[in-house]
Amino acid sequence: MPPRRSHKKSRAGCKRCKARKIKCDEVHPRCGNCVKHGVACDFEHPEVIADLQAAQAAAQTPSTPAETVNFGSPIVPPSGAAAAGVAQLCRSLPAPNISQTTAPGHRLLELRLMHQYTAMTCKTFTFTAPVTEEIWKITVPNLAFSGSQHLADSILAVAALHLRSITPNDKELVRASHAYMAASLAEYSAALTKGINHTNAESLFLTSALIAFQSTATRVFMKDEGFSIGAGQNANGDPKQPAQQPGCYAIPFSWFHSFQGVKAITAASWQYLRASPVVTQVINSQAVLQLDFRTGPETFFGHLLEGLEDELATMSREPAPEMPSGGLPNPIPPSEQQNRKAASPELISATRQAYQHSIAVLNWAHKIPHKGAPLAFPATVSKRFIELLEERRPRALAILASFFALLKSLDGIWWLQGMARREVLGVVSLFNSDFFGPDAYRKWWPHLEWAMRIALYDHDGRGPIPAEVWGSDWYAEEAALAEGQEHGNYFGHIELLSQMGSAVQSIPSVPEYAAMMAGYQR
Repeated sequence: MPPRRSHKKSRAGCKRCKARKIKCDEVHPRCGNCVKHGVACDFEHPEVIADLQAAQAAAQTPSTPAETVNFGSPIVPPSGAAAAGVAQLCRSLPAPNISQTTAPGHRLLELRLMHQYTAMTCKTFTFTAPVTEEIWKITVPNLAFSGSQHLADSILAVAALHLRSITPNDKELVRASHAYMAASLAEYSAALTKGINHTNAESLFLTSALIAFQSTATRVFMKDEGFSIGAGQNANGDPKQPAQQPGCYAIPFSWFHSFQGVKAITAASWQYLRASPVVTQVINSQAVLQLDFRTGPETFFGHLLEGLEDELATMSREPAPEMPSGGLPNPIPPSEQQNRKAASPELISATRQAYQHSIAVLNWAHKIPHKGAPLAFPATVSKRFIELLEERRPRALAILASFFALLKSLDGIWWLQGMARREVLGVVSLFNSDFFGPDAYRKWWPHLEWAMRIALYDHDGRGPIPAEVWGSDWYAEEAALAEGQEHGNYFGHIELLSQMGSAVQSIPSVPEYAAMMAGYQR
């Protein structure tokens, strides 16, 4: 029997391999075991060592009582570019008992974020409804302290984003905003899976609102995105023509998913929320929807419906495109075309209603944009309208450009600053690209001109844009709407929908934030 080969025992392995008592290959910047399991390695991010040690210590001690909350999940930096790794890592680390295992630096960070939230950030949610400031400043943190981990992490995530807008090069804040957002989404999703009841309906509603703020604010920090059609296909699905290259403007669908999520949570838990004085006050602080469904040119955005019936007639002769995950249309297999044609009357009707409703919301928001009315657009448009955006329908994109232009009225708010200019220019760039062909820009420019003019207007967000530029006098329109209001408050609208049985019956899954978070500026 040959003698055993000598070997040198190493103590230079990564912390995870040591904790698991397995051999580490000591490859930098990430060892093979960490790569295999898709988790962070302290070779790549030495600053996570303290958190890993804390997590290990927590795993060896009794878990935190269910009735108490660790205010904020452990801070861990993202692993690689994929934010899914962030979420996975946040879920994999046990939350330590804050009084025993959390490092002093971590506690100071959370104190800094909590101070930022109560002193500054909460006020930026209530710029149109100061009456709710005490709710966001005092009541919401108290609910988090009482045991709502997803609400606690959402508070810290939004505060970290706000501070990042002030000091964008602070790497600690970058890591904090990543980690707390991933943790809040994971906890929120888990809570929804367990079900909504009278004990968690309030906190789930408030968390959904904070997630909507997060999804909006993160757009400020994202690098320019791109979307590609897929290997070997062009916009028409022809494999013989070159595919569109990445680098084109990407629609921020996370906006719509998150704001629609607030609507879905409200509808699904209304039997509990209607008895909550906190939620009632938040809902009633919103501007009341007063929609005018006239489709003629007498309304400000009525021109966006020109030629709609001709477009619908064309759609009735063609099956609707099937949407892949990348968001660009693929051809429908012949076996499915007959089924699509059979459903076309319903699809045509839903398309018409989606366009008409979206225009009605734009017309209402255009009159009182300073009251935060434009933010109702992503929350109230129909699912069919979002599908039309996913199909890259020119009319839907022209409507989207007008919505983003309305945000110019809110340019003084940190989480909306510069949004109108960036997004309008991005949408219009699609019309001037090869995707729609050479005639699209010329055909749709009359419907895009107002949005471009507003997006490029030099406005600091303080006071109204002149009526001759905007197209209406904000305060005169506000007075007229208040005088003619006949439908009570926003609470009454939801109550009516609930009684009619029109409320959403199921909660959509939490939006996929991986691509969004991967685009953050580091």
